[in-house]
Amino acid sequence: MNGMTSAAPSPKLDDRNAALALLRWYVEMGADEAIAAEPANRLAPSPAAAVPTPAAVRRPQVSPAVAAAPPKLLTESLAEAAQSARSLAAGAETVAALASVVASFDGCGLKRTATNTVFADGNPAAPVMIIGEGPGADEDRIGRPFVGRAGQLLDRMLAAIQLDRQSVHITNVVYWRPPGNRTPTTAEIASCLPFALRHIALVHPKILVLAGGTATGALLPGDQGITRLRGRWFDLEIAGLAEPVPTLPMFHPSFLLRTPERKREAWRDLLALRARLDELLDKQ
Repeated sequence: MNGMTSAAPSPKLDDRNAALALLRWYVEMGADEAIAAEPANRLAPSPAAAVPTPAAVRRPQVSPAVAAAPPKLLTESLAEAAQSARSLAAGAETVAALASVVASFDGCGLKRTATNTVFADGNPAAPVMIIGEGPGADEDRIGRPFVGRAGQLLDRMLAAIQLDRQSVHITNVVYWRPPGNRTPTTAEIASCLPFALRHIALVHPKILVLAGGTATGALLPGDQGITRLRGRWFDLEIAGLAEPVPTLPMFHPSFLLRTPERKREAWRDLLALRARLDELLDKQ
């Protein structure tokens, strides 16, 4: 022994580090929102007096007509939301006007649990438009799309082909964060899709990039997954545009963070994007 002794770690410091590590894990798993003022101990026995007897439990009597009404009303409300979105989107003559319309739209249930409306970022006059899935926790907090880890990777991907946020325009197919970063439902996408389509028409990009399977499934016909569609060019017809928009599906940056072995395919797609953009710019 060298005669030196090391101090034992502080139990309080160890407990604090363990708690922080657990908290980071919860946030990464999507459990980043409290749903009650106080934590509930599910293992604690409930007082016997608090447990109602079967006779004390009263269930409201619902007629068959009323019981059958909610699904119909739900269907009608979804159809009304989509129709309202189409009408509002058609009336927007500029990107700024469309942003204002989206911010005031209440037809998507995601808005009730979101902090901010996340509409777009970048340059509306840019030749490349990128559409992703929806806001995450960082985007919801800041109010801009692609600002978290996936957004930082997107910035590096763009820089690799001499693009940046001033040479692209970025948005999502939904404008409010799904709780826990889950995938938006079909109904949620349908209520926002008219705005996304109008957004494309107003920006009139030379190239449209669909980042991930959700955006690809929302805007391209068919039911093939992103693994089959990425790297292939499609001509997307948009109401209000005389010619189809060259459209390239790619892996979402968040997918690449989880599966870095697919970055080689993403790099090939980026090179194809750069080559197609140079070809279109040369024709001007």
